[in-house]
Amino acid sequence: MRAGIIAAGHGERLQAAGITTPKPLLSIGGRPLIARAIETARQAGASEIACIVNAETNQVRDFLAQTAFGLPVRIVQQTTTNSAESLLALRPHLDADPFLLLTVDAVLAPDRVAAMVQRAHRLPNAASVLGVTTVVEDEKPLWADVGPDDRIRSLGSETDARVVTAGVYFLQPLIYSLADAAPPHDRSALRALLGSLLRHGHPVYGVDVGATVDVDRPEDIASAEQLLGVIEAS
Repeated sequence: MRAGIIAAGHGERLQAAGITTPKPLLSIGGRPLIARAIETARQAGASEIACIVNAETNQVRDFLAQTAFGLPVRIVQQTTTNSAESLLALRPHLDADPFLLLTVDAVLAPDRVAAMVQRAHRLPNAASVLGVTTVVEDEKPLWADVGPDDRIRSLGSETDARVVTAGVYFLQPLIYSLADAAPPHDRSALRALLGSLLRHGHPVYGVDVGATVDVDRPEDIASAEQLLGVIEAS
């Protein structure tokens, strides 16, 4: 299995607070976020990883190039405007088979991601399996209404939803074929592409991956480190 990591964001809210370290290199529990994401993917069964990083600095690219992770790490250096564009930029490395996708700023338990991937392999009809959580630590959460069979009935509406997406996804190459034919508004964000899967009637499932912290703001750093303490103590 291959994995992709979206790490091309600019970290504007962190920069506004005076944090100059590129977000993927931000240390959480003594390790850079991107190193944690790579290890999470490796533990979930990834044999090769593709990371997209932005072109505004070479720091993240150089870190990836100079660090041994125990598996090949392909680097795509490209500044993108949104997560869907980042996913499309990773296409040459991911679209041959089902793949795991992570966002670099999602901090969660690696064993829960591995369990999600195992569950995804037992759902051969799934167009996508989304990691979901009941812990809302994201400023702009994507709410998901998940039925008793784990199938997602709707995305985006908080009315009937009990969980939000957690920044980890198991995707079929279908997502790329769908993007090829999608109107511009469906290519504006990853959440829009996921929503288009539902609108076209493709089965999408949600699997609980436990507590997750999305590191966007300075205060999220303490929350993420607190969560890691709980994970590592369990």
